[in-house]
Amino acid sequence: MGIVSSQSFKNLITTYLGFGIGALNTLVLYVHFFKDEYYGLVGFLLSSATLAMPFIAVGAQNTLIKFYSRYSGRNQDVFLSFMLLMPILVLIPSSIVISIFYEDLVNFLASKNEIVRPFVFLIGIIAFAMAYFEIAYAYSKAQLRSVFGNIMNEVFHRLGVMILLILFALKIITTQDFLYGVGVVYILRMGIMMVYAFYIKRPRLRLAIPYELTAILKYSVLIIVAGSVAVMILEIDMFMLGKLVSIENVAYYSVGIYIAAVIAVPARAMHQIMYPLTANYLNERRFLELKDLYKKSSLTLYIISGLLLLLIVCNIKSLYLILDPAYSKGLYVVLLISLAKLVDNILGNNNAILYNSDYYRLVLVLGVFLVIVAVALNLIFIPKLGINGAAIATFIASVGYALAKIVVVFKKFKMHPFTTESLYTTILLVILGLGFYFWDFNINPFLAIALKSSILALIYVAVVYIFKLSPEICKWINDYIFKTKIPL
Repeated sequence: MGIVSSQSFKNLITTYLGFGIGALNTLVLYVHFFKDEYYGLVGFLLSSATLAMPFIAVGAQNTLIKFYSRYSGRNQDVFLSFMLLMPILVLIPSSIVISIFYEDLVNFLASKNEIVRPFVFLIGIIAFAMAYFEIAYAYSKAQLRSVFGNIMNEVFHRLGVMILLILFALKIITTQDFLYGVGVVYILRMGIMMVYAFYIKRPRLRLAIPYELTAILKYSVLIIVAGSVAVMILEIDMFMLGKLVSIENVAYYSVGIYIAAVIAVPARAMHQIMYPLTANYLNERRFLELKDLYKKSSLTLYIISGLLLLLIVCNIKSLYLILDPAYSKGLYVVLLISLAKLVDNILGNNNAILYNSDYYRLVLVLGVFLVIVAVALNLIFIPKLGINGAAIATFIASVGYALAKIVVVFKKFKMHPFTTESLYTTILLVILGLGFYFWDFNINPFLAIALKSSILALIYVAVVYIFKLSPEICKWINDYIFKTKIPL
């Protein structure tokens, strides 16, 4: 896992930098300077764009990673050209249809919250920018160069939004200017990423039909469903909140989701390099190395995300004392979504294995079923329980989907991600969770969080290091903290 460890660590740093900026935006600037309904509007627009993105990208970003290493020379240029043009070929007729039924679409999206109506067009612009950003990012990952793309993916747009929020707080721009500015930020991100990706390896555009066209199109169509399933499980809750209840609830839910999303950061960082590496292992049928990567990635992510879960859960009461009291409605959202993110991290490179193998069709069927379940649960729970109902629906759908994917990989590849160290990590999490959740410092909440987090993290890391629960993490500690090469 040398290249995985190296690039994952760099990606982890940049991802947390992005999340730090995002935390400033989400927990401070939005909360204190934006009205709840406008904050909810931003969340609704971005969630809607994220839901639309897989259909605009037509699966090109995943198809590019899966097939790119199969080609060389002119065939590789033909394949890349086809991947770049395919979304446009789909987008043109789709845009014509949308323009014909645009008013009906606007009426549907604004049926519960009229504030959405003037800004519906931004959904399409942002979704298009997201789609081509992902394609350019996939091209750079296919070259095993993920660090710059991760900076653009995690830091750039959050930094851009932070600048817009500061300008809004200083009354230099209006709310409308801010919303248009968000669209501009995503367009800039797309442009910069495309320039960088083509700088790494300049493509030669060749307009021709790639061989294996049928396989490419079949995979692309199915990956649209796969991408839509993954995105819908994550984003359908905020979209349906905006459709079923007043839009300020999206703001409260967004804060809770963002706090819990910190747990997903290690997986996001590691996946940038694990996807192309896993694709190579599968293409070359190196199953022993794939099994080793599966177990190591799962354990590493479980240990790191487990610490993050402890820090969030054990400090959540103090954290909500800092925020506006209205946002404390999201307490159970944080707890449920945090657990769902932890389970998802245990998968390791499971998604990469499935989406780059011949068994992704089976997962798609399961995913579609779980999306239907998620939509049904949201329709049942949101009107009755509001944002807590959305969290319950998301938790059930996410955990169910994760467990189904573990079963599929075990059945088809005879491998699972669990080790004895996984059990020890679970015991450690339970003991420290029960020991620290009910222990509070009756001092300033900022100091309470800092003090409890320091003690908890020190104990957790010490146990992991002393008992060598993860050789990769111990090596990181040696290399980046102790600056030594202690044999493990």
